[in-house]
Amino acid sequence: MKTLYMKASKEAVSPYVIFSGDPWRVEVLKSYLDNPKHVAFSREFNTWTGHYHGLLVTVTSTGIGSPSAAIAMEEMFECGMKVALRMGTVMSLHDDRLGHFFVPKQSLRLDGTSQTYVEPGFEAIADPDLVETIHQVVTKAGFECHYGLNATLDGFYNQMRESALSKLRGIDIYKRIDELRQQGVDGIDMESATIFVLGRLMGVKTAVLTLATVLENLKTTMEPQFRTEAENMLCKLALDSMSTYARRKSNE
Repeated sequence: MKTLYMKASKEAVSPYVIFSGDPWRVEVLKSYLDNPKHVAFSREFNTWTGHYHGLLVTVTSTGIGSPSAAIAMEEMFECGMKVALRMGTVMSLHDDRLGHFFVPKQSLRLDGTSQTYVEPGFEAIADPDLVETIHQVVTKAGFECHYGLNATLDGFYNQMRESALSKLRGIDIYKRIDELRQQGVDGIDMESATIFVLGRLMGVKTAVLTLATVLENLKTTMEPQFRTEAENMLCKLALDSMSTYARRKSNE
């Protein structure tokens, strides 16, 4: 039986799942797989399963934001997911980290979706073993990789990026971002906290690998040609991290 939105089944999905926000970035992930099989492209969910260094891996997309990310987590869990790695981009709150990789250990739950699952005091924490594996893989490949605290927000055009409406309403984007920075937040996204919370509830080992492609309010962004190269590397590092983690666990 196939899931409602992703049109996936237990037979078509690996216990090891990599999530991307962008459905088309899944095509880059898929290009690294041996004998990839297309599970489905339904709504914002583009799903493939194939082998990477001998490990059966499923790569799929969540679209933008926590509500659809929660659907992806729920339906992959229904299909037998045991390890989940979200990879994507992040808005850095540090000017000197543009183009660097970021592996958050925890995320502030400033989204609405995770609140529908558990009370506000429930912490959104990544699996420490998976976090450490990702960090080691990225640094061994020669790239800057930071641990830290992430914040997950819902409102892109009223919390992260100025818009015509936010200006009309007098919303100060920088004031909110400064408050987060004072709390020790390193980066902002729209999915991680929900994914961490659901991972803990499901007993799924969960972590996030992100690439800082923009600074606060998009005051600076990576040049397109460098961003394309970096996002391709992001895909490969996510797959390397998953295969390394699986290999280590099989040897324990």
